[in-house]
Amino acid sequence: MKVSRSYTVRTYGCQMNVHDSERMAGLLEEAGYIRSATDDAADVVVFNTCAVRENADNRLYGNLSHLAPVKRERPGMQIAVGGCLAQKDRAEIVRRAPWVDVVFGTHNVHALPVLLERARHNEAAQVEIAESLEVFPSTLPARRESTYAGWVSISVGCNNTCTFCIVPALRGTEKDRRPGDVLAEVRALAADGVLEVTLLGQNVNAYGVEFGDRQAFAKLLRACGSIDGLERVRFTSPHPRDFTSDVIAAMAETPNVCPQLHMPLQSGSDDVLRRMRRSYRSSRYLSIIDEVRASLPDAAITTDIIVGFPGETEEDFQATLDVVAAARFASAFTFQYSKRPGTPAASLPDQLPKAVVQERYMRLVALQEEISWSANRALEGRVVEVLVAAGEGKKDSATHRLSGRARDGRLVHFTPGTTTVRPGDVVEVEISYGAPHHLVSDAALLSHRCTRAGDASVAPGRGTGLGLPGFGAPAPLPATSGCGVTS
Repeated sequence: MKVSRSYTVRTYGCQMNVHDSERMAGLLEEAGYIRSATDDAADVVVFNTCAVRENADNRLYGNLSHLAPVKRERPGMQIAVGGCLAQKDRAEIVRRAPWVDVVFGTHNVHALPVLLERARHNEAAQVEIAESLEVFPSTLPARRESTYAGWVSISVGCNNTCTFCIVPALRGTEKDRRPGDVLAEVRALAADGVLEVTLLGQNVNAYGVEFGDRQAFAKLLRACGSIDGLERVRFTSPHPRDFTSDVIAAMAETPNVCPQLHMPLQSGSDDVLRRMRRSYRSSRYLSIIDEVRASLPDAAITTDIIVGFPGETEEDFQATLDVVAAARFASAFTFQYSKRPGTPAASLPDQLPKAVVQERYMRLVALQEEISWSANRALEGRVVEVLVAAGEGKKDSATHRLSGRARDGRLVHFTPGTTTVRPGDVVEVEISYGAPHHLVSDAALLSHRCTRAGDASVAPGRGTGLGLPGFGAPAPLPATSGCGVTS
């Protein structure tokens, strides 16, 4: 009797990597592997890597070093490295870590099981990096981690040439899926009980350029509004250059599109934006924010900001602070500039001293925390709908709370009391306290709706879905508050 080999996938980086990891897991399970109960016991360890930040390299090679003695003691164990860093470093990974068995890139995720088998048969490392996309990842089998939320890729790659970004070199030029294929996947997820879908792309609002429809993304959002059972639609990330009024109208007029927008700013200085090759200026960015808020007054707008780009002056940095103060972001992902080999910015003059970048970074974080906290305190007393999540609240067991996301994407910690609430259920709560990074409700639940996603989250053996689920209208949601389970 053949014994199934076990696997684990360790994911670093963005939502696109999370999406790809679900496909890697699905491919391995379709090939007969089983998910390992613990990372340490896996026969196959797959690293799905990111290359955006400078410490990505150190993190990967540090983790590989820790596995070297483990592999020596466990004959037959295999290590595979995929993702953006694999696309960048290629055979260099095997040179630096010769105990790695497989290296594969962003364009040939589908080859993972074959490469593992070939490495085992040939007793030699297999390095296979495709130069262009061979199979769209969303068409591959998937093992979804969540019963209530799903990732749907609408495009891969990027046609922009931002000087700080290595993604276009590693993911290639933009390739769009046909709208019918995207919607078929979204319908299938909804039929499987998924309540929330996030549409993914390096630049989602450029979607449609490949097949000549500039309004394709707005049409896609509106089409998602007619899908039975789909309660929440999110998307990430748009580019300010391509952001148009038809997308804002679609957001405002489609009830299940969430009042949330993540739109990278990167810098508030027009001179820095020019050197970054970001094809918009601060006034254009703020005008988009104003238009969104005119149509969606309660929208939570978040952003990405880079501090310390080469040549950034104190005046440039002050311009960023000014835009942050004007935009009133709900939160911001802030980064200290990191030189990435292979990007134009890496060779720019006037690279800033670490101490200067750190000091500016701390000032930006302090300003944004003040803004975020003020915005969250303004929500005290507000009733919000929360889609209950698993693993969002790191201290939930100590505080006897559960956690989930409001429709605007804010993290909410709440007290379930004696009610049995599962991940995937939907509750309404009144906000007691707004903290800088989350909201808290210690009041009694105002309502609790059981869902099929909640049922699935506690079902024995749940979590494996190979390929797209079956099509069809979802079954009616249970109306009882007890969900038919006991605590």
